[in-house]
Amino acid sequence: MEHIAALLLVIGCTNSMAECRELQVPVSVFATADECTAERPFAMSDVQGQAQHVVAKCLPVDPALEDDYDQIVWNVRPDGSLDASLAISGPVMASNAARPEKDYLSQQ
Repeated sequence: MEHIAALLLVIGCTNSMAECRELQVPVSVFATADECTAERPFAMSDVQGQAQHVVAKCLPVDPALEDDYDQIVWNVRPDGSLDASLAISGPVMASNAARPEKDYLSQQ
């Protein structure tokens, strides 16, 4: 299984930053942080017409927790800066049972 080292999050907002939403990009998971960083300007360019203001951030993925992350928590500040991180919503339990599909594109 290939491990994910970084996840690209792209957010589109109105000019006032009052309304923001996640934007879909062709590739959002990367094997290295450098690959994510290199792709970021191209991804932002791809979605430029979908929002008045576009921000993006590469989020590091801890390989030890890769299968446990189940949401992205993000906030766009009025100055346009993006705070974001991967989160685990419940307690982590060791199990061989199949895990439900992850929703990497949920806002909190």
